[in-house]
Amino acid sequence: MSLNATVNTKMGSARTLPEGVNGVPRSTGYDFRVGQHFTLKQNPLRRDHLDDFVKCYRPGEPRTHRSETERFRPFDYEDLMARDKVNLDITWLKDPSLEGADALLPPEVIAQEIVEDLEAALSEFAAIAEALQQARARSAES
Repeated sequence: MSLNATVNTKMGSARTLPEGVNGVPRSTGYDFRVGQHFTLKQNPLRRDHLDDFVKCYRPGEPRTHRSETERFRPFDYEDLMARDKVNLDITWLKDPSLEGADALLPPEVIAQEIVEDLEAALSEFAAIAEALQQARARSAES
């Protein structure tokens, strides 16, 4: 379902709603990937990107107050179980950026984004390695 979030707490495993139609359990999905493009440096994921999900999910309110939207919709348990290998990768929105090859980002932009993501990841791993080395040195001195 281009489904990054089946209703649980954030993104992860499905949690069944208490009742759906005629008492049949349901799981609710939020299609977060379609039309979204995040990168570590140029367009990082921010809290405000999740505002619509939070508005739909209605934390702290009864589940019966949730309403279906274009991105947020329920799925009956039987329908999910009938899917091949109970696959939750369900697509219901069409990504306009995938409509044609002309709409795709140019290869040099994609390559630059990959380079930036890898550099950011390498920097984070270097910081972790340094912190581990410092911790080991401190414990050896003790």
